[in-house]
Amino acid sequence: MKITLLSIISIFLASITTQAQELLSEKYSFTHQDTLRGSITPEREWWNLTYYHLDVKILPETKTISGKNSIQYQVLKPYSVMQIDLQEPLKITKVIQNDEELDVRHDGNAHFITLIADQEKGSIQSVDVFYEGKPKEAKNAPWDGGFSWKEDKNGIPFIATSCQGLGASVWWPNKDHMYDEVDSMLISVNVPKNLTNISNGRLISTEKHSDNTVTTNWFVENPINNYGVNVNIGDYVHFSEVYQGENGPLDMDYYVLRDNLVRAKNHFTDAPKMMKAFEHWFGPYPFYEDGFKLVEVPYLGMEHQSSVTYGNQYKKGYLGNDLSGTGWGLKFDFIIIHEAGHEWFANNITYKDIADMWIHESFTNYSENLFVEYYYGKGAGAEYVIGTRKGIKNDRPIIGYYNVNKEGSGDMYPKGGNMLHTLRQLIEDDEKWRQILRGLNKTFYHQTVTTQQIEDYISQQSGIDLTQFFNQYLRDTRIPILEYTVKNNELTYRWSNIVEKFDMPIQVTIDGKEQWIFPNAEWKTLPIEDDSIEIDSDFYVDSKKL
Repeated sequence: MKITLLSIISIFLASITTQAQELLSEKYSFTHQDTLRGSITPEREWWNLTYYHLDVKILPETKTISGKNSIQYQVLKPYSVMQIDLQEPLKITKVIQNDEELDVRHDGNAHFITLIADQEKGSIQSVDVFYEGKPKEAKNAPWDGGFSWKEDKNGIPFIATSCQGLGASVWWPNKDHMYDEVDSMLISVNVPKNLTNISNGRLISTEKHSDNTVTTNWFVENPINNYGVNVNIGDYVHFSEVYQGENGPLDMDYYVLRDNLVRAKNHFTDAPKMMKAFEHWFGPYPFYEDGFKLVEVPYLGMEHQSSVTYGNQYKKGYLGNDLSGTGWGLKFDFIIIHEAGHEWFANNITYKDIADMWIHESFTNYSENLFVEYYYGKGAGAEYVIGTRKGIKNDRPIIGYYNVNKEGSGDMYPKGGNMLHTLRQLIEDDEKWRQILRGLNKTFYHQTVTTQQIEDYISQQSGIDLTQFFNQYLRDTRIPILEYTVKNNELTYRWSNIVEKFDMPIQVTIDGKEQWIFPNAEWKTLPIEDDSIEIDSDFYVDSKKL
C-alpha cells in the first residue's frame, strides 16, 4: 500500500504540478523579451482583434511550415506601429497592407510593423503576415510546447501543436497576449493527401490539389484565445453523437487513429457524462455553434477550444493512476474530464494575464471533484479533492508575476481545488454555490478577466467579504493553523500562520456536536463539556493542539 501511494504522489508531483511550473522556465529576473511578450505594449493597445485567417502549409518530411495570417482589426486610437509576435527560428518574410509591402523592425520574438495607411479611429483594417521556417519542436509536450512530429505504429505521420504559456507565436504570427481574443477565425491547413488535419470549430470545406495535398478549412464562430488554436494531423477516423444539452442539440465529434476506433467508441463514453455533469454545475456548454471535439494526439492532452486533445492511452485515471489516492480517481478518464472542464474555465472565462492562471487551473481541478460528486455523491467528491492535498507543495504563491508572462506555483491545481472546496463550506448553501459557478460562466461569458473580477464576483454573490480569504490562499504560501488548548472544560483557540486580518470561521465537532467557531489572530475561549474536538476536514487548514 505504501509503495502504491508513493508512486501516485510521485506521478502527481512530476506531472500535474510540473505542468504549471514548466510551461515557462523557472526564473525570477525578467528580460526585455519577457516584457514584450507579457505586457500590453503601446504597439498592442491601440488596436482590437476582430478576425484571423490562418493559412498554413505543413510539410512532415522536412518538419517545416509556411503560410500567412490575415489579421483583421479595429482601430481604437490612431497609431502607426503594430506589434506582431512570432518566435524564432520562424521568420516573417513580408507584411502586406492594401497591396503595399511594409517595413518590419525585428526585436527578438516581437516584430514591429510600420503602417503606411491612415489608421482612423473606428475603422476596420487588415494586414497579411507571411512567414516560414522550421518551428520549435516540443520535446515533452504539452509542458514545453511547440510541434510534436511523431509517427503512429504504422509509420504514418502523427503531428500536433501545443503551446500554452510558451505562446501560440511559437508556430504562427499573431497578437500573442491573452487580454485580446479574436472574435472569430478561419483555419486553413494544407497537408499531404494521405493525412487529415483536425482543428478548432467546424469543418466547412475540403480542397484537393494537384500536388497531392489537401486543405481543410475550419471555421471558429466564437471568440478564441491564441493558445487554444491547434492543428492535429494523422490517419484519423471519425465518429460522432448528438448530445441533448441545455441549449439544444450539441454535436460531439471524435477523431482517433484508425487502429483505435473500436476502443475509442467504448472509452469515450466519459465525454457525454462529462457534458451532463458540467452543464449541471457550470451552465450550458459555451460553444454550441462550434460543437465539441475530442481529438487523439501523440502527447497527454490540452484544452484546445472545441478541439480538446486526448492522449491518456485509453486508461482511467491519469495514465492509469489515481491522483487522489482514494479510488475515486479511477472512476473516470482524467484527461477527458479535466481538459474538457477547461471549456468553461480557460476557454469561456480566460485570464488576461498568465499570472492569473489559477482561474483556469483551480476551477478545472475542482471540476474533477464535482464530476465525482455528480455521479457518486457528495462524500465521494469531497474524498477525492481532499485526497489531492498530498500533492501541494506551498512553495510559491498561486498568483504569479504580472506583465512578464509568468504563471504562479503549480499548487494552482490541488491547492486551488481545495481552496474552492473550502470556500464552498463557507457559503454553506450548495445550491447557492452552484449558482455562483454558473453565474461566473454567464457573467463573464466569452470574456478575458482578472483575478480581482473573479474575487469581487464571488464576494458579492456570496455576501461574504472574501478579501483576506483570497489573500491567504492565492497570495501567500502559508496554510492557516488552528491553534487550540483544552483545559478545565474550556476551549481556547486562534488562527496562526495567517495574513493580516484573516478571520475565516470554521466548522468543528465539539462534544459530539457540529458547530461553527470564529477564530482570528487573537485568543478566544469557549466553554465545553469535555476535551473532544474535531476539525472538519473539508477545510484546507492545519491544526495544532498546544
